[in-house]
Amino acid sequence: MNKLITFLTVIFMANIMYAQNIEVCSSCSVSTLSEAIAQAKDFDTIIVKKGTYKEHDITINKPLTIIGENYPVIDGELKGEIITIISDNVTVDGLFVINVGTSYTEDYAAIRVRKSKNFVIQNVVLENLFFGIYIEKSNYGKIYHNKIIGDAVEEYNSGNGIQLWYSNYIEIEHNFVEHVRDGIYLEFSNNCIIKNNVSEQNLRYGLHFMFSNDDLYEDNTFENNGAGVAVMFSKKIKMINNTFKENWGTASYGMLLKEINDAEIIGNTFQENTIGINIEGSNRIVYKNNNFINNGWAVKVRGACYTNSFLENNFLYNSFDISYNSKVNDNVFDRNFWSNYTGYDLDKDGVGDVPYRPVKLFSYIVNRTPETIILLRSLFIDIIDFSEKVSPVFTPDNLLDNNPLIKKATW
Repeated sequence: MNKLITFLTVIFMANIMYAQNIEVCSSCSVSTLSEAIAQAKDFDTIIVKKGTYKEHDITINKPLTIIGENYPVIDGELKGEIITIISDNVTVDGLFVINVGTSYTEDYAAIRVRKSKNFVIQNVVLENLFFGIYIEKSNYGKIYHNKIIGDAVEEYNSGNGIQLWYSNYIEIEHNFVEHVRDGIYLEFSNNCIIKNNVSEQNLRYGLHFMFSNDDLYEDNTFENNGAGVAVMFSKKIKMINNTFKENWGTASYGMLLKEINDAEIIGNTFQENTIGINIEGSNRIVYKNNNFINNGWAVKVRGACYTNSFLENNFLYNSFDISYNSKVNDNVFDRNFWSNYTGYDLDKDGVGDVPYRPVKLFSYIVNRTPETIILLRSLFIDIIDFSEKVSPVFTPDNLLDNNPLIKKATW
């Protein structure tokens, strides 16, 4: 077995050593990318010079490196899919791909990777697209430093910026996505890293994933999207140091959690959203060191959420800190800072001497009769909230932060 591995390694290295460069330009002997791919041998490098190349249905069926000089334009002329990768060990770098075809039966993409591994897509610009980068049943890939700009107007005839389907161990980093249906979409894709991306002004979600486990989302910004970020039917997710901002609308939120278990949501900022986090059927999640700033609702718990922990978060100037629609609670709230807290700290240990009750009766009322929101700032509401605080009837009597912080939590 060791001899076979050694033999294959030698063959692989020999192929790389004998790899050649092929130049593509209007005055070169090779004038199209498709022609260059047909002539190339395994592990060759194709250098595409600056210019416009009107091509679509380009298939990369061998291990190649394709490099664009000064962002040559690959114009699909709205005729269909533009580049399809069906080989392992392919790199696409520095192309400007435009004019993907639109279809109601086919998910045409600017760049598709199908049943391949060890691919790299980097420094590409995609415009006037249907789907941007579509990864299908492929593993161990990198999608770095790309700019994806759509012109989506309606959900039914638009696609996603970066889409993964049955693909694992994919790294998606430093990409910018805007004006598509979903900025980044994952389905049945595990052990992926999504880091340092900006996804904004998309029709539906900045990030949308389902049935995808053991993924890490870190240092991303999701801003001004139609409905925010949707996280559904997944487990062992880590969402760390992300920003969810300005996702406003009657059915909008910074982040939706539905049927999520055993996850960590740490160090994130939820600012100026209709709802910071909308939670349903999600259990054993740690919410720690997050900032909830100027949201309508910081956290709205819709039901079937058990053994979650809210630890050392800052709840700052939200209309409602916590909304809860059940009288049963086994979630833990501890050592959070609440800007609405009016207690005292006689022993000066930094922890309030009076527990804080974050669920107001008025939030319970608004959940059932949304029109009553117009009474938010009235004296009458202050009175009924105080009465519920003294003698809880409608809200869980054990939903308390027994150690509210006097000063904002810092980490």
